[in-house]
Amino acid sequence: MDTLDILRQLAIIIIAAKLFGLLARKLKAPQVVGEIVAGLLLGPSLFNWVSQSDFITGLAEIGVIMLMFSAGLETNINQLKKTGIKATAIACSGVFVPLVAGTLLYLGYYRITNPDPEQLLHAVFMGSIITATSVSITVQALKEMGKLTTEVGTAILSAAIIDDVIGIIVLTVVLSFRNPDSSVGMVVLKTVAFFAIVVILGYLVYRILKILDAKYPHTRRIPIIGLALAFGLSYVADKYFGVADITGAYVAGVIMSSLDDSEYIDRKMDVNSYMIFGPVFFASIGLQTNVHTLDTGVLLFSLCFVLVGLLSKIVGCGSISRLCGFKGKECLIVGCGMMTRGEVALIISQKGLAVGLLESKYFTSVILLIVFSSILTPIILKVLFGDEKTSKNEQKKVTT
Repeated sequence: MDTLDILRQLAIIIIAAKLFGLLARKLKAPQVVGEIVAGLLLGPSLFNWVSQSDFITGLAEIGVIMLMFSAGLETNINQLKKTGIKATAIACSGVFVPLVAGTLLYLGYYRITNPDPEQLLHAVFMGSIITATSVSITVQALKEMGKLTTEVGTAILSAAIIDDVIGIIVLTVVLSFRNPDSSVGMVVLKTVAFFAIVVILGYLVYRILKILDAKYPHTRRIPIIGLALAFGLSYVADKYFGVADITGAYVAGVIMSSLDDSEYIDRKMDVNSYMIFGPVFFASIGLQTNVHTLDTGVLLFSLCFVLVGLLSKIVGCGSISRLCGFKGKECLIVGCGMMTRGEVALIISQKGLAVGLLESKYFTSVILLIVFSSILTPIILKVLFGDEKTSKNEQKKVTT
């Protein structure tokens, strides 16, 4: 692909992704859905105006890292401490139940009664796709209803954040089994070693950055250092610990999330992600999907996948929240609030495709799950919260 062709394709991707993203927002759906649809239309599914090249793949990888870095920046450590054990229990159940349900769905649907290691790995990977909750979509839904600062809202948000972290760890473990020389013990040991080291080094880096942030507030040098830290930790995580690079990016964001200028840093990152890397990443998902390869079996599996994905979160998170002290309708609210899927599900799918654990035809299943969960969750939460009135103080907290 020559330079001129690259420029042409980038122009097409950016314009189409933003147009369809805005259209999706008008229809009350997440913009990410519109950007994926743009990729579907531009790729082999319809017009075939853009092809998935190494250059596009490289930009998409940067987009993944920046997304996870931003997710880390948005993590509220103090909020995590408030809910503590309850949120952790909800998150663990919210990962375990979907993981098992997704695995059994794949094995059961294709009637694999005695799976070999490769088939089992593919099945487990399908389960890992539906483990993570979309923090951004959940937060937006709760904000719009003025319920983010309620006990249930805080529990959902904290559990969703922990849920994503656990989901990324599950992804790392599953991907590592692609290497025949790896063992469960070594995988766990490397993962624990990575997090132990980043906790120590992360604290030291945080203290240094805090001093720099106080001395040079609202300057571009801090976001630049943060971005370099995200890329550096992504490299170290993957190269030396066998941990998924997106885990390193997320940790880099968490390290900087408590800085006074964390929101300023996030805004600077969002400019780059919003303008080019994000649209390219989400459009690339659509570019890799070819609807002409779909058959009735895949469509039926996709519907089952969506159903299992939604119900497994409701059952997993809702049931354990009952044991954590929530009552009746609150348990259902927690379960439904945790069922949204978004960027992390796409990222996991992208990684699976890269290592051969996921066929491109199953992106249809993932996209349908994101669309259904993103649209249904706000509607269901609004119905469940009913006519509850939000106090002026709560509303003020939400708006600030």
